[in-house]
Amino acid sequence: MLDYKMKKNIIFSLSFLLSSLLFTQSILAQEIEQEPKPPQIPEPSPTPKPIKSPTPEPIPAPFPEESNSEKIQRLTEENNKLKEQNSNLETKIVELTNLTENLHKIIMEQIKVIMNLVSKLKMVVFDKSFSSTIDF
Repeated sequence: MLDYKMKKNIIFSLSFLLSSLLFTQSILAQEIEQEPKPPQIPEPSPTPKPIKSPTPEPIPAPFPEESNSEKIQRLTEENNKLKEQNSNLETKIVELTNLTENLHKIIMEQIKVIMNLVSKLKMVVFDKSFSSTIDF
């Protein structure tokens, strides 16, 4: 009789497992087959009030109390200062160009000396190598 009860319990539990598997499979199939819902349309928000730009203050005249003759005098003084600065800059430019030319000449002379030393070194190395090959 115990065998019968055990068989009955095993068959019942297997049928329960099988039915639960089929049920979950049908639920999963339904979830997969569902079409996505369209997104909800948001409710319109009230339009914000425009921000008013501040009213600009009037620009004052740069030299309100200056007369025409004072303006001319001030501008001529500024012009003279700029001419002096320009002449100073021109002399500095001439000095710098002379300096670069002199440096270029020095560098070229150094290159000549180095090349001369290299050629002498070649001669010494080749002379030693030839003399060593002749000794053999």
